[in-house]
Amino acid sequence: MTDADGSTSRPRPEALFDALGADYEKAFAKAEAHHASLDWLLGRLAPGSKVLDVGSGTGRPTAEVLAAAGHDVLGLDVSPVMVELASRQVPGARFQLADVREAPLEEEAFDAVTVYFSLLQMTRDEQTALVGRVARAVRPGGAVVLATVPVDADDVPHVFMGHPVRVSSFAADGFTELARRAGLTVLEERSALFTPAHPDGEPEPHLYLHCVRGG
Repeated sequence: MTDADGSTSRPRPEALFDALGADYEKAFAKAEAHHASLDWLLGRLAPGSKVLDVGSGTGRPTAEVLAAAGHDVLGLDVSPVMVELASRQVPGARFQLADVREAPLEEEAFDAVTVYFSLLQMTRDEQTALVGRVARAVRPGGAVVLATVPVDADDVPHVFMGHPVRVSSFAADGFTELARRAGLTVLEERSALFTPAHPDGEPEPHLYLHCVRGG
C-alpha cells in the first residue's frame, strides 16, 4: 500500500482487528504459554488489584481471567469491534476505545499492566516510548507483563491471518533490553512456539517477559 507521493503507508491496526473480530480469539485464546503467564501474574497480585490491559482485544483470555479472580481490569483497544466484543463477553471488566500511543496514562495508577502482543504494528520508536509509559503507569514494585514475537523486523510487510500488515519488533535480547531501559526488572523470560488455530496460521515464536517496576 502506497501513498500518493509513493511512500509506503501503514495499514491501520483498527482496520485489521475490526476485520478479524472473534476469529482472532479463536486463533489465539488457547495458547498455553499465555495462560501460564496469566497464572504467574495472578500469583503476584493482591486481592482487588487495579490492572491495565493494553490491546485488550476480545477480552479473552486476559481480562476474563483477571476479572474472574476479582481484580479491577481496564482494557484499552483501538478497534471498535474488539471493544464491543470484549464489553459483551467480559462484563466484569471495563473497556475503552483508545489508541494507547495517545491515551493519557496516569503515573503509578495501576498495580499491574499487561501488554500481550499489542506492540507489533507500532514502529520501534513507538514501542520504546510505550513501554516507558507503561512502566511509569504501574506503581513501584508492580508487575508488568510484555509479550511479543521476538524477531528482528523494522517496518516489514507481512500477511497476518490473510490480511496485509506492516510489523516491527526486536530480537529477544533487544526486547529484554528495551524493558530494562524503561526501568523494569525482568524476573523471568519464557519462550514458546505457537501455531494459531486458523487456516492461514503459521508457527511463530512468542516471548513473555515477566517484570516488576524497579529493583
